[in-house]
Amino acid sequence: MPKSKVVITDFINPPLHHEEKILGDIADVQALNAYSEDDLIGKIENADAIMLYHFISLTEKTINRLENCKLIVRCGVGFDNVDRALAREKGINVANVPDYGTEEVADSAIGMMLTLTRGVHYMNNRLQRGAGPWIYEQVKPTHRLRGRTFGIIGVGRIGTATALRAKALGMRVIYYDPHVPDGRDKSLGIERIEELDDLLSQSDVVSAHCPRTDETQHLLNDETIAKMKPGAFLVNTARGGVVDAHAVLRAIEGDHLRGAALDVLETEPPQDDDPLMVAWRDPSHPAYDRLILNPHAAFYSEEGLDDMRIKGSQNCLRVLSGQKPRNVVN
Repeated sequence: MPKSKVVITDFINPPLHHEEKILGDIADVQALNAYSEDDLIGKIENADAIMLYHFISLTEKTINRLENCKLIVRCGVGFDNVDRALAREKGINVANVPDYGTEEVADSAIGMMLTLTRGVHYMNNRLQRGAGPWIYEQVKPTHRLRGRTFGIIGVGRIGTATALRAKALGMRVIYYDPHVPDGRDKSLGIERIEELDDLLSQSDVVSAHCPRTDETQHLLNDETIAKMKPGAFLVNTARGGVVDAHAVLRAIEGDHLRGAALDVLETEPPQDDDPLMVAWRDPSHPAYDRLILNPHAAFYSEEGLDDMRIKGSQNCLRVLSGQKPRNVVN
């Protein structure tokens, strides 16, 4: 029998050791290294399964051209970059890999929180360019973390892992998540908050761990950020669209937020002339010392990267072997 065809749209380049080891007996695997949907034209139409990462989106422009596809695996947790509804209309399952980077993202969120709250980034930046005295007073007032309130938006796998880490630091951990059943707070020893506004007003640090949906798009915006405690910190390792990054910038400029760390942005990579980037790169702007930007890297470890490739490939193998896919999201 002829082999099936599995296409890796973006992000992963040869050598494809993991994918070929798992799929090589039944499928030819091809990495397209695409940076836009236009890069897929003429190369993806006859794919039997697709492995999608996060550099591009799959919209009707691509999905309507698929002839044989049985599965689109979003090799990551978030799946807002694929038109799931249209894929379902065409009989294509869409799945994600929800468990590959739980520890890494949680570690990154806590690392960013510590870097902000302990003034590490702020002092390093300023001292490096000779701004201010060589003394701790540059970050006054800085308070002990034990007993401070860490607010989490979304307690799925990653939010839960982050909560346990913050709890281990002695912080009071609270969360807002209208979609989890009662009792999550009891099992984790943390507190449930019923309204987002209440979580924002109580938290010294707010950390986002929810998916990007119509409900959560710009959940943290000018209005909601204004409800955070003056001098609070904001961390986003979830999806770029959950936080309006320009609202964060305005809150730093207005001295309402003391600092923020964003691992994800709505457009990646951002344009150089984006006001956020211009301010972040300007030593005279408060964001230069008080805003941390990372290139959507919180998921990354060598082990985590292997997990997403292996688990995505295994799901393709199931479907191409006639079995049901796992973690279907449509």
